[in-house]
Amino acid sequence: MKKVVVMSLGGSTFIYRDKIDYNFLKKFKRLITKIKDRKFVVVAGGGSTARKYMDSLDNEKINERTIALIGVGITRLNARFLANFFGKLASQSIPKSLGEVKNLLRKNRIVFTGGLRFEPHNTTDGTSASIANHLRTDFVNMTLVDGIYNKNPLKYKNVKFIPYLNAREFYNKMRKIKYKPGQHLLLDQHAASIIYHEKVKTIIIGKNLKNFENYLRGKNFKGSIIS
Repeated sequence: MKKVVVMSLGGSTFIYRDKIDYNFLKKFKRLITKIKDRKFVVVAGGGSTARKYMDSLDNEKINERTIALIGVGITRLNARFLANFFGKLASQSIPKSLGEVKNLLRKNRIVFTGGLRFEPHNTTDGTSASIANHLRTDFVNMTLVDGIYNKNPLKYKNVKFIPYLNAREFYNKMRKIKYKPGQHLLLDQHAASIIYHEKVKTIIIGKNLKNFENYLRGKNFKGSIIS
């Protein structure tokens, strides 16, 4: 099997202000098409759509499992949309287990998925880390920010870029944050646990596709590595 890239595609990267970022997806599709020496598992996030549903249910004190399942359903809808957008390039089946992901990769170069099933305190970041661990490969998290900073670069100007972070240090920071369904973190607590305990090398990278291509081709790129 060709080398597999497992990536989490944050919902905010392709859904902007409640609209599909068509130009980004066209360029993303073009890039994935020309990287013929790799296979891809792309885990779609729920983005602001999921958070709106989940926050409303949380305000009504609906139980965590129900809220999480709503979120899983939205990520799977996003995955189905992306699979259709990519057409014949991708599997049109949306897997529900790690075994299905692996089986679909045998016949397809691109597999899109959302959340696989309900797991307590899990998001698509945790799903992506689990898949990467299962396939014994790295985990790439594509999000709006191009790496890890000491403060949120979308809110603050005087920030410091962190190119490398020890997995144990990252895990210890994340485990102190209380989980909330629909939370909007760079990586969730479950993913941090998998990354640390299973030694999954993780790359945080922004949505600049030329930069992503540099990573895929083994060239210099801007991003943060957790290892």
